[in-house]
Amino acid sequence: MSEDVKVNYYSVVPAEIKYNNELTERAKLIYGEISSLSNKIGYCFATNSYFAKLYKCTNRTIQNAISKLQEHGFIKVVIENRNQRKIYLTTNIKAKAQELSCENNFMGGYENNFTHNIIDNNKIDRLFNYIVKLESEIPKEFEMYEEKILDVLEKFGMNYNKCALISMSYENIEKVKIICYCLAMLVKENVGHLLYKINRDQIISLYDECKLREDEYKNTDDEIISFNNYFYRSLKNYLLQNKYFMYST
Repeated sequence: MSEDVKVNYYSVVPAEIKYNNELTERAKLIYGEISSLSNKIGYCFATNSYFAKLYKCTNRTIQNAISKLQEHGFIKVVIENRNQRKIYLTTNIKAKAQELSCENNFMGGYENNFTHNIIDNNKIDRLFNYIVKLESEIPKEFEMYEEKILDVLEKFGMNYNKCALISMSYENIEKVKIICYCLAMLVKENVGHLLYKINRDQIISLYDECKLREDEYKNTDDEIISFNNYFYRSLKNYLLQNKYFMYST
């Protein structure tokens, strides 16, 4: 992403920051910009010069604001390869932002715990092989949640067997595999109970919307790096956003 291009992601400034009297208004604006820039890959890599140009101030003013945000624990700054800076939103603020923010029907959103944990196809395949009885044991990461995961899969009609796969297209099998894994992850992360507020059609519709967005953003600055992660975040954001006012089904 060029630093000359302003992104169009949503920006979130939680009340904890907005009403903090020890932060300047510029620091609060910078936090909102960091929030926006973090939405695609989980962190912000913009330089002080970028922020200074954006807000028409000096690099020193920007550095002071970033230092203040870090001092209060709202952001974490990591320097890699000597001069490459990555700014992460801290976990507590990200959790609040997830519940407050939505974009385009809850698409995408924060990386949350997946900044360094990409949902790869091997993990998805191992769980799906267990579901269709090609493997006798559930993957170790889900051992403690096996019963709850099976209940959720049954609720959404995702407990397929080998025979059912014969008549399914490759695209639909991939869809089922990814949805199954994401449902299992939601159970593991203790938000599986929210799944009982929605139905199968809503999940499939969200998946299809994410696929459309993946095609739309291909070969652009907004290109989706990992569809698996993108769909998982979209589904989780959808559940959290509707925690207190779920749609009637």
